Amino acid sequence: MSTLQQTSIVIPFAPGDMTWKELLADLRKLPEHSEIILVAGSEASMQEAKAAPLPANANIILSGKGRGPQMNAGAKAAKKPCLWFLHADSRVDDDCLKAIDGFDFKKKQMAYFGLGFQNDGPRHMGINSFGVWFRSRFLKIPFGDQGFAISKSCFEMLGTFREDLNSGEDHAFVWAARKAGVKLKHMNASIKTSARKYAEHGWGKTTRRHLRETWKQAWQFSGKEKSS
Repeated sequence: MSTLQQTSIVIPFAPGDMTWKELLADLRKLPEHSEIILVAGSEASMQEAKAAPLPANANIILSGKGRGPQMNAGAKAAKKPCLWFLHADSRVDDDCLKAIDGFDFKKKQMAYFGLGFQNDGPRHMGINSFGVWFRSRFLKIPFGDQGFAISKSCFEMLGTFREDLNSGEDHAFVWAARKAGVKLKHMNASIKTSARKYAEHGWGKTTRRHLRETWKQAWQFSGKEKSS
């Protein structure tokens, strides 16, 4: 049995966010035994999603509000031994599916993808793509929009995503994995994500805010904040 057939894909989505419809179109080539779990953070968004046509291997569940609680609820509901977490506005191609199909989830490792940006943001987004490459490959700090894949048993061993954070639950999870000796494995494929927030809030302002938050969270989650 292929890895894709043993994978549950967890997709949290916010109220009013229907970008996951495009993601489901990207996932149409999944084998029938794979599983897609859409996780709504409110009853209203769940009912909105239920009105849309879904593939036979997709299901919608309700959780508490926030990406951490949503991803944990999806992982708990998953029936497959391998988990693949994707953001609703992610876009994946055949190379991504092939990479997951070749992932050995029986090893103590967590996979992540390269990250590119769709053509819905400012012209400077190439700089951000380089920053993601440097942060994940050299600093060993991939983020959740890079599509974490991990065995369900390893995920539970790490204690799942923190639910007490307003943001950075993915960053905290990466540090937990590193401290537990879980290998971070870069996949030879890239996920595309939306750059709308950079257009809406300004490229410079948004980039600087992300850099500040990343540095502050790295200091906190690595344990340096306590030891200083």
